[in-house]
Amino acid sequence: MTIEDFYKLPFLKTVGVIGSGFASLSAAASLAQRGFKVTILEKNETLGGRARQFQAQGFIFDMGPSWYWMPEVFEQFYQKFGHTASDFYHLHRLDPSYKVIFDNEEIDLPANYDELRTLFETMEPGSGPKLDQFLAEAKYKYDVGMSEFVWKPGLSIFELMDWRVVKSSFKLDMLSSIASQVDKFFKDERLRKILKFPVLFLGATPENTPALYSLMNYADIKLGTWYPMGGMFKIIEAFTTICQEQGVDFMTSAEVTSIEVDGNKVQHLITSKGHFQFDYIVAGADYNHVDQVLLSPNDRMYTEKYWSSRTMAPSSLLFYIGLDCRLNGFDHHNLFFHTDFDRHAYQIYTRPEWPDDPLFYVCVPSITDDSVAPMGCENMFILMPLATAMEDNNEIREQYFAKICDQIAKIKGIDIRKHILYKRSYCVSDFKQDYHAFGGNAYGLANTLSQTAVLKPKVRHRKIKNLFFTGQLTSPGPGVPPSIISGQVVADLITSLS
Repeated sequence: MTIEDFYKLPFLKTVGVIGSGFASLSAAASLAQRGFKVTILEKNETLGGRARQFQAQGFIFDMGPSWYWMPEVFEQFYQKFGHTASDFYHLHRLDPSYKVIFDNEEIDLPANYDELRTLFETMEPGSGPKLDQFLAEAKYKYDVGMSEFVWKPGLSIFELMDWRVVKSSFKLDMLSSIASQVDKFFKDERLRKILKFPVLFLGATPENTPALYSLMNYADIKLGTWYPMGGMFKIIEAFTTICQEQGVDFMTSAEVTSIEVDGNKVQHLITSKGHFQFDYIVAGADYNHVDQVLLSPNDRMYTEKYWSSRTMAPSSLLFYIGLDCRLNGFDHHNLFFHTDFDRHAYQIYTRPEWPDDPLFYVCVPSITDDSVAPMGCENMFILMPLATAMEDNNEIREQYFAKICDQIAKIKGIDIRKHILYKRSYCVSDFKQDYHAFGGNAYGLANTLSQTAVLKPKVRHRKIKNLFFTGQLTSPGPGVPPSIISGQVVADLITSLS
């Protein structure tokens, strides 16, 4: 019996999932557990979407996410399938959580809260009690946000009409910005930058991100920064194992090239490996690509004008570096805030252009995990935030690699160029090529007020009744934990309609 014949059996409800990132794997496992027959169709040769991994010359590189925050989201997912994170990997809490590098100063952020509070006091007398208050408010937002907002599909404003949500909304600071919230509590510019940095993962400037997202500060400071030994791809392996235990089938190198619709239902997915028919489709691929390319013009959810008016989170210029030496003076996570924070943000969001003096982030996982680099060597991942849809070529990448290396040499006293065993770059054109990413974005839509909750692209197609969307362009938004939740929300929605 062929796979096509198997899916025609009348007693099975079948689901085709496009893509194999966190949201797709989460949706697939959740649906399979409830009795659906699920097949994942992945464009690339390996699973994981933006969280793929590759190996070269003895180095193991995570290609995408490198921060493990909100560990309870992962644990809750595992427990639904009778597992715990420790079944798949050892989770190590980083201490210091990360290093922030200013022009003439380096600050290690301790994992212990009392030590962090003392550090704040030394930087700004009186800031300790203010940090307590700031985080108490952030905890409220986190608790309410996680219990009342992120698990809603965002299909209708009426989802927010629950009295608990209405009552809570007055304390969530939806109409003020995280910048104004932080600035109200703290005067020291270093502290302000430290507390504003987590929202960069949400894809907007602190001035345009609702103060609600101080909940990220609570996740950072109170819940901690963690690392799965073996690398972030260990999470993809764990999710894949769970999918396999639930009977999910996988097809790699199976790019969906079009979606055939008849009336108000998807009839077939046209792929590089044939035509497939499913009762439901979950699109975990780039939403814009599915909407504007895979669907015919008459079947599209949104207009081209709609997409062009969206505020996108940044793209990134990435470098995967293998060094022939060990590094001194680096933490696992290192934020280089040595130059004008606001100017770099302006050159991403307001006047899109390549930054003249870039900020950047350096991850050195081999400081924590010897398994990701050969003995005596170091694994280095460099990320520079960048506006989407920028011109991207090797000459520009090399210009910025030189800028970054010059800054590292100036600040840390080592020219990494003299120690490179392996180097690979990744930028806008690669995001487009590998993921069909809209504008070559790395993080999806920015979490601005006008793109929050029910104002995000919808998880269910309004006309095509069996087509659903999941991932970083839908509710609840960008990041690994939100993507995991997104997949479960869509699974719940499909289950409720079946």
